[in-house]
Amino acid sequence: MIRVIVVDDDKLVRKGLISAMPWDDFGMEVVGEASNGEKALEFLAENEVDLMLTDLSMPVMSGIDLMRIARKKYPHTHIVVLTLHQDFEYIQEAMRLGAIDYIAKVQLEKERFEEVLGRIHNRIMEQDQLSNKNNKGQRDRQDDEVFSIDHGYVLISMNRVSASNRVRNWVSSYNGSLKELGLNLFFCLPPSSSEGERLFESLEKEMDACSDWAMIKLSGIVNRTTEEVYGWIREYKDKDFFYDYNPTVKVMGKSIGAGESVGEVRAEESMTLLKSNWEALEWIYQDTLYRRNLDELKHLHLPQAKLIGFLYVLVDRWNHLFVKIIPATVQLQDSLDSWQQVEVWIDQTRDHIRHVLGRIEFSPEVIMCIMKAVDLLQEGLEQQITATDIAKRVNMSRSYFSQCFKGIVGDNFNHYLRQARMEKAKHYLLYSNKTISWIANNVGYEDDKYFSRSFREQTGMLPSEYRVIAQEGRDMSANEIE
Repeated sequence: MIRVIVVDDDKLVRKGLISAMPWDDFGMEVVGEASNGEKALEFLAENEVDLMLTDLSMPVMSGIDLMRIARKKYPHTHIVVLTLHQDFEYIQEAMRLGAIDYIAKVQLEKERFEEVLGRIHNRIMEQDQLSNKNNKGQRDRQDDEVFSIDHGYVLISMNRVSASNRVRNWVSSYNGSLKELGLNLFFCLPPSSSEGERLFESLEKEMDACSDWAMIKLSGIVNRTTEEVYGWIREYKDKDFFYDYNPTVKVMGKSIGAGESVGEVRAEESMTLLKSNWEALEWIYQDTLYRRNLDELKHLHLPQAKLIGFLYVLVDRWNHLFVKIIPATVQLQDSLDSWQQVEVWIDQTRDHIRHVLGRIEFSPEVIMCIMKAVDLLQEGLEQQITATDIAKRVNMSRSYFSQCFKGIVGDNFNHYLRQARMEKAKHYLLYSNKTISWIANNVGYEDDKYFSRSFREQTGMLPSEYRVIAQEGRDMSANEIE
């Protein structure tokens, strides 16, 4: 049984997940909950926990600080990030600290609970199995052998469940030297008999029927130890197979080159720059830039969980910009098990965006300018913003900018700005303990009294009243769940 703790300062979120998730279906049991990092550490000190679901933004001790301490004290506890926080740097840090998955609360719907838990369960099983294999390899190092031939074959699948019947039958009947290295990961030497050769040839033909499997002819193994070769194969599956897999190529060739580094992680600066390029949106209409962004993202070879976290951030950002323009939100595909699937999803997303934007009676250049203006507005809510300033920054005249802004966004600039500030203020009031004065300054009001009057005009209540009523509503909802 996988023992779980849920850590979140929002009682409604904790109780909702604990009561609604199909934990039993995946051999999991919630053994505890905590409202901040300090309480979580107290629980971990007294109880055995296999999986911790934690928010990032919490009072007293943040999820990031909790992860740093937990990774050192409890290295065998798996961690999943569960958060409303769509900040790129936060997600980067969480993945760097060893999170096995990232789940955005805004995309966590009841019909996806089973898919989410299934993904987490399989990743835990994979990591535990890999850890056991590595530990066994260290214990058996004195019996390590050296390969005397130059190549072997790897059977590998992106599938995170048990092997297909075809592959399982072949594995059980193959009479060559075969080694299971992990979930749906096998290594074998060339067949040593005519019967083995026939069986091996039949497997090559049947690979076409195994939609998510591939065979790799791995060369360069001569004079290398089994520990070295097996380690390379496991690392290849964890890091690079996601990017190499192509369902139309069933037999691939790979070589263990001297000094080769599998899945080298590129500089963090490259990710930050690439994020900016994707957020700039010019790729929607510029084919060359779009292809370059795709190639650079693939070239980074991010671990799968980190890549999905990166895509979550982009989707949230795109929806933030398109909310007034595109009637349907962009959705991240439930399962992305290979780079090819990622590329197909991005292609489809781009086609969808271009199709919807094509209905707007403005040129693509003007649409891009207005979306850039919305981005500048949203990113600068704490500053004194005017339509004249923004128009200048997107290289448009003040009058034409105002005309286009209302035509595309459906609202005039000043009213949109006030609404954006009020929505940001509501978010701070609901999800933070910041003072009214601090919130006023961070949504562009120098005078907190003027902010309070404006807030009451928009909502019918003062900021302090809104905070109390909103938090009471959350507590009542949590009690209903209990």
